[in-house]
Amino acid sequence: MATSSTKLSDYNRKRDFSKTPEPSGKVAKARDSNLVFLVQKHAASRLHYDLRLEWGGVLWSWAVTRGPSNDPAEKRLAVRTEDHPLNYKDFEGTIKKGEYGGGTVMLWDQGIWEPLHDPAKGIAEGKLHFRIKGDRMKGGWALVRMRKDKNNARENWLLIKERDEEATDESDELVSSFDKSIKTGRTMDAIAKGQASTNARKSTAKKSSIKPKKDPLQTNPKFQKPQLATLVDSAPEGDDWLHETKFDGYRCQVSIGSEGVKLFTRSGLDWTEKFADLVPALKALPCRSALIDGEVMSGSKGETSAFSALQKDLKSGGPLLYFAFDLLLIDGIDIRSESLLTRKKKLEKLLDRLPEADSVRLSTHIVGEGAEIFKSICKSGGEGIISKRTSSTYRSTRNRDWLKVKCTKRQEFVVGGFSPSDKRGRPFASLLVGAYEDGVLQYKGRVGTGYSEADMEDLSKQFVRQARKTNPFQATPKIIAKGARWVTPSIVVEVNFSEFTTDGHIRHGAFIGHREDRKAESVKSETSISLRKASGSATVGRIEISNPERELFPDAGVTKYDLMSYYNNAGDRLLKVAGKRPLSLVRCPQGLKGDCFFQKHAGKGFPKELREISIKEHDGDTAEYLYINSKPGFVAAAQMGTIEFHTWGSRVDKLERPDRLIFDLDPDESLNFEDVKAAALDIRKLLGTLGMLSTPMVTGGKGVHVCVPLKRTVTWETLKIFAKTMASLLAENEPDRFTATMSKSRRKGKIFIDWLRNERGATAIAPYSVRARQGAPVATPVTWAELKKLKSADAFTIKNMRNRLDKQCPWLDAFADPQTLGDETITALDDLLNLH
Repeated sequence: MATSSTKLSDYNRKRDFSKTPEPSGKVAKARDSNLVFLVQKHAASRLHYDLRLEWGGVLWSWAVTRGPSNDPAEKRLAVRTEDHPLNYKDFEGTIKKGEYGGGTVMLWDQGIWEPLHDPAKGIAEGKLHFRIKGDRMKGGWALVRMRKDKNNARENWLLIKERDEEATDESDELVSSFDKSIKTGRTMDAIAKGQASTNARKSTAKKSSIKPKKDPLQTNPKFQKPQLATLVDSAPEGDDWLHETKFDGYRCQVSIGSEGVKLFTRSGLDWTEKFADLVPALKALPCRSALIDGEVMSGSKGETSAFSALQKDLKSGGPLLYFAFDLLLIDGIDIRSESLLTRKKKLEKLLDRLPEADSVRLSTHIVGEGAEIFKSICKSGGEGIISKRTSSTYRSTRNRDWLKVKCTKRQEFVVGGFSPSDKRGRPFASLLVGAYEDGVLQYKGRVGTGYSEADMEDLSKQFVRQARKTNPFQATPKIIAKGARWVTPSIVVEVNFSEFTTDGHIRHGAFIGHREDRKAESVKSETSISLRKASGSATVGRIEISNPERELFPDAGVTKYDLMSYYNNAGDRLLKVAGKRPLSLVRCPQGLKGDCFFQKHAGKGFPKELREISIKEHDGDTAEYLYINSKPGFVAAAQMGTIEFHTWGSRVDKLERPDRLIFDLDPDESLNFEDVKAAALDIRKLLGTLGMLSTPMVTGGKGVHVCVPLKRTVTWETLKIFAKTMASLLAENEPDRFTATMSKSRRKGKIFIDWLRNERGATAIAPYSVRARQGAPVATPVTWAELKKLKSADAFTIKNMRNRLDKQCPWLDAFADPQTLGDETITALDDLLNLH
């Protein structure tokens, strides 16, 4: 197996360029950005897909036996092959049989890729994470090396899709949807026959799932997973957006064909019988086959709630309306890859022969003026608007091409129980509802109003059938759970409410209706995100953000945009306390759900805002370290996945002269925060005895740092000996409370006084650095008076730090008056040691 170190020797050795149309190549100039990505479909002795990534002037290559999959659960075998020259990126043609790799080659996908860490290190360690911006493959991916088999010379890897907005649960959707060249629009057969190129622009369109027949009517198109909208806090502006009314009914796909008219709910349930009144009008549409997306609404007037009216009409046989807003397939042709405006025009043409008063109507839209339209809709009592990018294609997922803006708080929830009523004739006082988060049903609150007598009767009958003894929620407040009756979580209801409380529970919940079209397991918590975060090209502090909506801290709902905004807000203060110091980074490109790694040396592709400095290490070698000397540096580091900053105890202008003494109090798991605070106060007292004033910082984990700012007159050796002596003194005085030894076996029930932070090259978490822990806590300097009142070392988080950043900083106050660690102080410590 060739590695990148052999460059192209294996590639050239295996080919006779007088017989193969493949290009011979030389190593190109290495680049750190705009790196080429491509996939070539290759019908050799066995059909496979060749994944190629540019690095070091060549194309790293893997043969993916079954092709890439957008399903994260699918781990596709990828066999590492020899590096290819960069000019191979345009190759498409046929290699003669008998030659190496003989068979037809199609350029199946192309674009650029972005490594999420040092690629060379990732290849060496067997784990490479990256983003792809191709025409077909998009989003986050990973290559993971498998354990090597001694009897097999091949280097086997797994190609895995990351869980992001581009992921689907269709294992073979990618390879089955695209069968033409991204470059020439030709099929494999056309390439093999040497036929001329077709219109390559159309080659990104998915294969039609419908084969036209000679009959007037064609086979009914199959149900397609619908495109969903992302909830945002405001309407987008500009003429590249169109805006529609957000309907208050049932999402419905209409399939027209030789089997007649079929109507499907959002989850794919066949509700043709329930919506039977709509069939005659839809059957009259002038087409051989079609797949239409839209919404079923009530045709009744005078109801306060359109959804309530729809439910009544379905039970009583009242009038129904169908508002069509998108066209997916028409007359055997899949048009999902065409722009939204083009699809809208074709839909309008399809419907324009219907009478105006018919039950099937075109959903109207307005291009631009998003804010004014939203304001008008809300003023008239509407639910909100759906904003759609005019140039967008139709994709069966939730993405940022469709946005929804709501006038009121309104969502679907799953019923997991109810509180009995003490009033005669009322079967329950309130519903207990929740939503799924990471596969677990989380309690979201009570719904006590909005029910008609018919609603209560219908729900209570279902409760009898669904009764269970155990609580289905992850956690329920004791006062609510006491006396509650539990049911199997299968009933979905729509609820109007005023807001979410700080506990994540709904306030003033009112029942709107029963959602029979939704499966309980599909109901998830939904909170609006900033329109800037949804835009995909947001910037913070002039640093452009990739994937701003990516949740780095899922439990706290903190996104990459939130993290970068925090570091932008804290940048001035961070620069004063952590700037111009050698530092190490803790990077978690995918957030807490992905892998995190510690990085202290500079790497290729780092942003220019991170500076480099050459430092001679203990072994005599020189290495490149990082430091930051401007506010944007912290934001740029966060853009590349950095969560934590750990700094040296000296600055880059005087590396050998430390300017602070730190004791890191690391408690055993059996101890609580009160024990840590008591230890910090004891260290403060001992330092005071030596004439030294100290300042504390809670670390965002479980510990406390006690710091003494120093004038830059002491050497590293002197500082280390002083810190070790102090820690040893405390441990000898109270061996049941303290230890100065790193060994975990010696720490049981004790606090480790970590004095090793005071060595040359050692780092400590920087003040105001976020920690890569649940809740997004922040390492925060406090006063001694504040420390006494705190309940934990992780009390400060990204979400509650804004006001604190506007206040005076205890750490900076202390560093404004550094102290001297001189002979007098060292002698005083020696005297204490001798006394004890």
